Amino acid sequence: MRNLTLLIAICGSALAAQGLRDGDALLSDARLSAELPGATHEFFDGGKSTFSFGEAYSYTYPDGGVALGRYELRPGGTVCTFFVHGFERCDTYVESGERLVLINEEGVRFPVRQVTLGREP
Repeated sequence: MRNLTLLIAICGSALAAQGLRDGDALLSDARLSAELPGATHEFFDGGKSTFSFGEAYSYTYPDGGVALGRYELRPGGTVCTFFVHGFERCDTYVESGERLVLINEEGVRFPVRQVTLGREP
């Protein structure tokens, strides 16, 4: 039981460091698996994250540049991206009120302005 308490404390600290706020709800693994593949998330700065129905991922910068890679869904609302240029990171998705929010590894929050759903191939 002591180990479980320690694990919860460590995970709670890590999540708080990632920018979680009161009222944030991590996306469940089931919801992430059901809603992320095939979706494009447009952020308020004009950037767009596109998740294929496979593992392909692309990020379109506001200036039109594109970074390609792949993504993996992980427990706790986490999505890890691995770019072909070598950069990788893991972000956390939460629901804050009625808004979907991406929180990056540094704890910076990026509210999703719009979600566009693709079609199953």
